[in-house]
Amino acid sequence: MAPVLEKQHPGAAGSGDNNNEEEEGQNLWTSILSEVSTRSSSKLPSGKNILVFGEDGSGKTTLMAKLQGADHNKKGRGLEYLYLSVHDEDRDDLTRCNVWILDGDLYHKGLLKFAVTPQSLPDCLAVFVVDMSRPWTIMESLQKWASVLRDHVDKLKIPPEDMREMEQKMVKAFQEYTEPEDATPSSPRRAPTAGEDEAIVLPLGDNTLTHNLGIPVLIVCTKCDAVSVLEKEHDYREEHFDFIQSYIRRFCLQYGAGLIYTSVKEEKNLDLLYKYIVHKMYDFQFVTPALVVEKDAVFIPSGWDNEKKIGILHENFTTVRPEDPFEDFITKPPVRKLVHDKEISAEDEQVFLMKQQSLLAKQPATPTRGATVSESPGRTTSGSPRPSGRTIQPTVTSGSPMAAVKKPDPSMKAGAANEGVLANFFNSLLSKKTGAPGSPGSGAVGAGVQGSAKKTGQKPGLTDVQAELDRMTRKQDSMVSANNIPPPTENEA
Repeated sequence: MAPVLEKQHPGAAGSGDNNNEEEEGQNLWTSILSEVSTRSSSKLPSGKNILVFGEDGSGKTTLMAKLQGADHNKKGRGLEYLYLSVHDEDRDDLTRCNVWILDGDLYHKGLLKFAVTPQSLPDCLAVFVVDMSRPWTIMESLQKWASVLRDHVDKLKIPPEDMREMEQKMVKAFQEYTEPEDATPSSPRRAPTAGEDEAIVLPLGDNTLTHNLGIPVLIVCTKCDAVSVLEKEHDYREEHFDFIQSYIRRFCLQYGAGLIYTSVKEEKNLDLLYKYIVHKMYDFQFVTPALVVEKDAVFIPSGWDNEKKIGILHENFTTVRPEDPFEDFITKPPVRKLVHDKEISAEDEQVFLMKQQSLLAKQPATPTRGATVSESPGRTTSGSPRPSGRTIQPTVTSGSPMAAVKKPDPSMKAGAANEGVLANFFNSLLSKKTGAPGSPGSGAVGAGVQGSAKKTGQKPGLTDVQAELDRMTRKQDSMVSANNIPPPTENEA
C-alpha cells in the first residue's frame, strides 16, 4: 500500500498547483479587464467641433489645412469640412476633431445648421479669423461673425437652464485660469484637485464676458508677416499696432476669448495654436504663458487679460485716444482706388482726338497770312478764279526771290557774275517793296511771275524759272533807267 500512497501524493499535490494557477489567471484577466474598462472611460471624446468664421481671403482654409498637416490651395464654397487628428501619447489614443469652415458670404450662414445642433453645441469651439494684411477690416469682421454665431445659437432654442449651465462653465474657466508655471508639467491632462474648487475666485470685470456664447471662443489674426509691409508702404507705427491690439483684446474680454497672431508663410505660432486648441477642447496640459512683447506674435490665453493690462498699451498713445473710433485711425488706404480711376479714362482719348482734329482744321490758315505779306499790287488787280488755298504754294514760290534764284542754280548756264547780279537785283527789289509797295518794278515782277503760274495752273518748273529769270535780266537796264535808280553795284563786280 505504501507505494500506492506514494503514487497518490504527487497527484494530490498537482491538483493544488493547478488550482493556484487558475486563480492567478483569473486575477490577471480581472486586472486586464479593469484596465481596459478604465481606459475606455478615459478615452478621448469624439464629436468635437471647431467652427471657423472669417472674410473671404483671410486665410481660414489655409490655416486649418496647415494644422491638419496638408497644403490646401483650393477655395471651397458654402460650408467646408476638414478634421484635425488628435493623439494622446500617454494613453496611445487617437481621435478626430471636426472642422467646419463657413464661407465668407453671409448668404451661406444658414448652412450652420448642418454643423451645429442643440446636442453638439456644448462640444464646439468658435474661431474668428481676421486678416492682419487688411487691418481696417478687423473690427467690422469680428462684430459681423460674432453676430452670425449669436443668431444661430438663439435659433437652436436650447432650454434656458442648459444655456445657463454652459455660460457658467465659461465664467468658471475664465476665472480659474492659472499661470502655466503653477500647473503640474508632468501630467498630460490638467486634472483639477480638491483644493482648486476651494480657491479664491476673483469677480469678473465690468466688460468681461458680457457677450457669453456658452462655448469657448478664439480670435486668430492671420498674415501677421504683413506688419513690415504696413510699416513700409502705409507708414504704420507702433501706435497703430498697439491701437489695433487694444481693440481686439477688449473684444476678447467681452466674449471671454483667447487671442493669437499667426503667419502660415513664416510658420509662426502654428504649433502654439494647435496645442491651445486641443487644450481647450480635450483639457490637455498647456504650459505656454502669454506673449505680448512681439507685435507680430501676440498670444493671450483666455482668462489672462483684463482692463488694467490693456491699459498698458494706452500709455504709449500720443496722437490717438483709446476711445476713438477704430475706423477713424485705422483707415483704408485710397491708393488702389485712385489708380483704378486713372485706368478707366476713355473720355481722355476722345478729347485728345478732338484736339488733334481741331489743329488739323486750323493748319491751312497759317500760310495765308504769309501769302498776304508777299502779295504785290499786281496780283491783287489780276483776279484769279481759283481758291486762295490752291494758289498759296505758287505765290510763296514766286514771292521769295532768293529761293527762286537757288532752285535753278544747278542748271544755270550763266557764270558766277550773272548769279551775283540776279541775287543783288532781287535784294534791291525786296528793299524797295518794303519801303514803297506800289513801285512799278515790284509790280511788274510780281505780275509777270504770278501770271505765268496762273496760266499753266501748275508750279513753275526749273525751265520756266530760268526763262523768266533770263527775261527779267534783259529788262534790267530799262527798268533801272525808268525808275531813276543809280547803277546797281553788281556792275562793279
